[in-house]
This record gives sequence, structure tokens and C-alpha cells, in this order.
Amino acid sequence: MLKTPDKIICEAGALENNCGLLRQHGRKALVVTGPHVGKSEMMRRLEAALARDKVEYEVFDRICGEPTDVMIDAGVAAYRNAGCDFCIGLGGGSPLDSAKAVAAMIGNPGKIADYMGKEINRPVPPVVAIPTTAGTGSEATRFTIITDTEHGIKMLLKGDVLLPRLAIVDYTLGMNAPGSVTAATGLDALTHAVESYISVKTMPETDALAEAAVCRIMRYLPVAYRNGNDEEARREMARAALDAGVCINNSSVTVVHGMSRPIGALFHVPHGLSNAMLLPTCMTDLLPCATVRFARLARLTGVVDGGCGDDDAARAFVASIADVCRVCEVPTLEQYGIKEEEFVSLIDKMAADAIASGSPGNAPKAYCADDCKWLYLKAYKQH
Repeated sequence: MLKTPDKIICEAGALENNCGLLRQHGRKALVVTGPHVGKSEMMRRLEAALARDKVEYEVFDRICGEPTDVMIDAGVAAYRNAGCDFCIGLGGGSPLDSAKAVAAMIGNPGKIADYMGKEINRPVPPVVAIPTTAGTGSEATRFTIITDTEHGIKMLLKGDVLLPRLAIVDYTLGMNAPGSVTAATGLDALTHAVESYISVKTMPETDALAEAAVCRIMRYLPVAYRNGNDEEARREMARAALDAGVCINNSSVTVVHGMSRPIGALFHVPHGLSNAMLLPTCMTDLLPCATVRFARLARLTGVVDGGCGDDDAARAFVASIADVCRVCEVPTLEQYGIKEEEFVSLIDKMAADAIASGSPGNAPKAYCADDCKWLYLKAYKQH
């Protein structure tokens, strides 16, 4: 049985069309967001819905970039000082992850670093997740990623209690997302869908969702990137991101995510972008172990016709991933400005942290730290 939020609303005008829904989750909300979204029309729409539902709220808009333990500590203090009883995450993956992390630390003692890699079981306040980008899937997962600033690592926190009670997915909230955000988040969703599809934890229920998500993303991400006002593309990308989030919540991710987190923690590359920088290289490495699966995706997405053999079809699909990355103007690690000397000096730590995350263990082949180092070096100058 798939694990999903208790309720998912996926429609245009979702905030406006569902009177009383927010009130079901508490009396006073901590709205966790970033400084830009906190001053946007998206916030005004949420505030109107809160007022209509007679829900008090406190805004915590200090999620700047990818969340850290310092930000979460500040959010916990804001929650307690304001007397809140549930959290609302509004924004991209960072505010949504932060809302879950704040809730986790309201319900659990100690420091957030105490829970790295551990299953969080204690009850936590309800979380309502409202994504404004199409990609991270955080609205549908039992995970949150928070940077440990002391040790320079991204911590994976997990637990069924972290799964949002309510996910409100309204593509109109993301119509004004810039092209760079559209690309990074969309490629994050593509990574989720493809990795869950080849994961050793895959299941028939997530296979169907992953296939649908890959088909949508390969068709509509280039459209949304080129024209952010295309409503059909925005709608289809929002649905694809949600489906891909359900996939990783149930079938997990593999080597790309394991390797991308250290890049984000040490070089402050946005998560979706670091995934995209690694995705073609890692998928090429996995070709011999995932030929049949990649070949099926090639046929479903129309990259090849039914008469093409599996080996050629699989290679064509991986090549099509690289093509989408090029259309979305994904830079290499070198082009992004990461100095080769510094990158190489940290490669042992990155590889060790990637393996320690556990994600590479879900891949259809075994990975060790030396394998990750080789892939890092290969990806540095090419996708």
C-alpha cells in the first residue's frame, strides 16, 4: 500500500476552493517560507485562506537557500514563542522540508543532528505542505533534508510522522517561477522518477506513477523552461512532481541523490541542480544494469519506436536525459564555478558521505566509495 499524505488536493485555485480545510489542522499555524515568497502574491493568497478559515498564524520567513540546523532551531523558537499548534510550509522544497523539520523538533527532544539516519516515531504537529515549484516532491514524502553546519553534511531525517497531513498542489502558484528554478526543480522531479523506477525497492504501484511522471517531464519541462506562462506545461509539471514525490516516498532514490547531497552541503549548489549535474553520468554508468527499464522508458516517451532493440533503446533514453539537461542549460560542475583543486581535495569526504547516506545501496548495482569518486571526477567536466 502506498504511503501518501492523508489528503492531496491537486487543482487550480486549491486554496480558494476548499473552505475550512486549513482549520481542520489547528488553531494557529507557523507559516514556514522564504523572504521572497513571504512578500509575494502567493503569501497573500494563503493569508486570505487563513483569514477565511479563521486560523491565526505567525510567519517565519527565514529559510534562505537550502535549510540548515541553525534555521530550524530559529523556526522551533518562533513556533513555541507564538504558541502555534501546526506548521504550513509554503514555497519550494526548502520551506517544505523546513516545516517538517520544525514539526519534528517540536515533537522530539535534543538536537536535530541526533536524528540523522534514525526513524522518527514520536508524534509531531500536523504539517500542511503547499509547493510553489514543481519538482522537489517534498509535499508527498516522509523525508526532510537539513544541513548540519558543524560537520558540513546534509542530514536525511525520516519517519512516517513527517509525511504532511495535507498537500495542496496548485500549479498557478508557480507560474512566476524563473527559468533557472523551473529547470532545477523539474530535473529534480525527473531524477526522482527515474531513480525510483530503477531502485531495488521499486513496486508496481510506483512503476506506474514513475512512468507517467517521466513522460510528462520529458514532454513538458522544456516547454515550461522556455515559456513559464504556458499553463498546460505548468499544470502537467506540478502533477509529475507530485507523482515523482510519491514514488521516492515509497521506492526511494539511488546513487544520484547520494552523491548530490555532499555537493550541495560543501559547495552550496541547489539540490535539483546538483542532481541534474550528475544524472546523465550516473545513468550512463547504470545502463548495463537497467537496460530493460531504460528501454521501456525510451518507448513510452517516444524516444524510439517499438522495433528498436533494448540496448539501443536504453542508450537512446539516457541520451535524451542529457538532451533535456542541455535544453535547460544545466552547467557542469566546472562551469558552475567549483574549482577543480578544491573539488578534488574534498572528493574522499564526498564519496564517503554519499555511501553513508544509504541511497547508493538502492541502485541495481553495488557502489563503493571508489566508484563514487570515479563518477564525481567524470561528472566534473561533463554531464
